[in-house]
Amino acid sequence: MPLFPKVFLAGAAILSASLSAPASASCRNVTHLGEEYIACSFDPASSDIRLYNKDQSGVPFRSFKALSLELRQRNEYLVFAMNGGMYHEDLSPVGLHIEEGAEKAPLNTNPGWGNFHMLPNGVFHVAEGKAGVMAAEAYRAAGIRPRFATQSGPMLVIDGVLHPRFLPDSDSLKTRNGVGVTGSGDVVFAVSKRPVRFHDFATLFRDTLGCPNALFLDGSISSLYAPEIDRHDRLFPLGPIIAVVAPFPR
Repeated sequence: MPLFPKVFLAGAAILSASLSAPASASCRNVTHLGEEYIACSFDPASSDIRLYNKDQSGVPFRSFKALSLELRQRNEYLVFAMNGGMYHEDLSPVGLHIEEGAEKAPLNTNPGWGNFHMLPNGVFHVAEGKAGVMAAEAYRAAGIRPRFATQSGPMLVIDGVLHPRFLPDSDSLKTRNGVGVTGSGDVVFAVSKRPVRFHDFATLFRDTLGCPNALFLDGSISSLYAPEIDRHDRLFPLGPIIAVVAPFPR
């Protein structure tokens, strides 16, 4: 969600099925503490997981459809996509954003208002067939040089421990999405079907999805493109986008 409280409105158009080839099975329905979620898993060694924000002309994509159209020009297609971190009113990333090894926005560990600044926040990164989720300060100390990375916050799970500010009886309920990495190295993206509290969303990753480290991506605007389950969200203009990309068969 943007740090600014402005509400953005977008058209209700959906992506045409002709923009993508069939995706491999990766998404499933998951029930946790009585709530329903969609979880989509990918092996980073065999899936091309990327980050996007702006097109080749420097204009924010704003939607999965626009990203799909540009990929199509490169003979590639979207297997999966999800909003990939918080952004300013101009759709630029609030925190670290790396594409193809180039840092587009720096790591942000400044104090401030909102979920992003509920420290520790964290970084999701991908490089050389591996992926990880780390608290931002640990990422800085590790000196990692990823191919792609995005920063968001708060961390949901840190080495098997929930973020210290999460309350099991909180009355703050939002539709939420996030990303975690399992003990075997698979990347798992999840989105709630209904509003849930941070505590329950974090335990979903730790206790049901098997992720000792997980990162909150956003709330309320949580958007998913998963053609295999006929999910083509177009709810808000999007900032950073996490995408799984594949080449069209020749």
